[in-house]
Amino acid sequence: MTPALKTIIYPVNDLTGARTLYGALLGVEPIMDEPYYVQFNTAHQEVGLDPNGHSKGMTGPVCYWHVEDIQDSVAHLLAAGATELQAVSDLGGGKLIASVADVDGNVIGLIQVP
Repeated sequence: MTPALKTIIYPVNDLTGARTLYGALLGVEPIMDEPYYVQFNTAHQEVGLDPNGHSKGMTGPVCYWHVEDIQDSVAHLLAAGATELQAVSDLGGGKLIASVADVDGNVIGLIQVP
C-alpha cells in the first residue's frame, strides 16, 4: 500500500467555536464529537480538532500519512534522517499514531488504521 495523505489535525483552543467553523466549512456534522477530540469525514479526508494539541507541542496543523506498517515506516524515516517526535502509540481500537520531524523540523504524522 502506498502511503496516502488523508488526515489533518488542527490544535484548537476553542473546541466549540472550531467545531462550528469547520462544520460550516465542510458542510457536514462531526462523526466523533467528544470533549477531547472532534472529527469530520468528508471527500475521503479526515479533519480532526484537538483541544489538547497545543499542550502536546503542536504549533499548527499536522498532516498524517496513512501507512500499512507504522513501525516499519518510522524506522525507514529515522534511517533517512528524521527525528522522532512522538513514539508509536495506540489510540484505541488498534489505531496507531506516531510523528517525526524532517531535517528542517517539519512534522510528518503517521497513522495506521486496522
